[in-house]
Amino acid sequence: MQALVLAGGEGTRLRPLTLTTPKPIMPFAGRPFMTFMLDWLGRHGVDDVILSCGFMSDAVERVLGDIHSGIRLRYVHEDEPLGTAGPLRLALDTGALQDERLFVLNGDVLTDMDITAEREQHERTGARATLGLVAVDDTASYGVVPTAPGGEVEEFLEKSPGPAPTNRINAGAYLIEREVIEEIPAGRAVSIEREIFPRLVGRGVYGYLAAGYWLDVGTPRRYLEGTWDLLAGVIDSTLPERDETGSLVYEGGLTSGAHIGPQAVVGHHCSVGSDSSVERAVLHEHVAVGADCVLRECIVAEGARIGDGAEVRAGAVIGQGARVAAGAVVDEDARVQPGEEVG
Repeated sequence: MQALVLAGGEGTRLRPLTLTTPKPIMPFAGRPFMTFMLDWLGRHGVDDVILSCGFMSDAVERVLGDIHSGIRLRYVHEDEPLGTAGPLRLALDTGALQDERLFVLNGDVLTDMDITAEREQHERTGARATLGLVAVDDTASYGVVPTAPGGEVEEFLEKSPGPAPTNRINAGAYLIEREVIEEIPAGRAVSIEREIFPRLVGRGVYGYLAAGYWLDVGTPRRYLEGTWDLLAGVIDSTLPERDETGSLVYEGGLTSGAHIGPQAVVGHHCSVGSDSSVERAVLHEHVAVGADCVLRECIVAEGARIGDGAEVRAGAVIGQGARVAAGAVVDEDARVQPGEEVG
């Protein structure tokens, strides 16, 4: 079974992290994020994955390589952004698409939804396209997808103020027949949600209501939320065992005398000084934190330096190679750019 993962975006909501590291290989609980998606797909029989890459695509291919846990990895490169449907046509035209049907996944979702059951429904209904749907408490940030009692999609409603007719939203997990992909215009950006699926209403497009865990990790707050859920075992993974605080301290970490946890991630070859606290925070690789610092619910990118006595508050994001001076305070939700110095 083949799948295509849409991984070509610039990840603007995760800046400044994505100014230096493309989102598919962003460290996530100490591993490239895409490896969690690949593990999930492998559990459902997918053994051939096409990664549609654009921004910093060479770095993605260099880190992930040609195979992951028995899954073959192919790459198609978007010279210009092709939207959410254009990459499918590109995969077809370049010969990467081999099968008669294809899973298509958004590349910034952490989930354990049962796509095997989605495929079974797709085959049972004879659908041309089946959309994974999830129910959410608040639909204000999402478009909604009403369906008929038999599962047929009735319409696509973009996000709007006021009550919505359903709480089911597009989960970014589709199963699409090759004949639909052949109808996608070539050579330009195409939206699957605005151009392709609406044309299929009444012509074989169904919704599949998925249970289980689902989270769009495309913002710093959701990135942290997904990390905490992984550490707590809310979603299954092959992460190493956590310590008694539910934290992960990777190889080469120097943390003697520091207070790590609860639910913190300290990446490879980091150092955290004496009497410093790292609580529900994420440090990427080669981060140096001085003595008597406090880091809470923040993200610190590779190679950053935090001086003695500094404080990094909840929601703050420190870019790669940035410097925070001794005694400085980085306020809540602040964004420190790569290489920037905070006095």
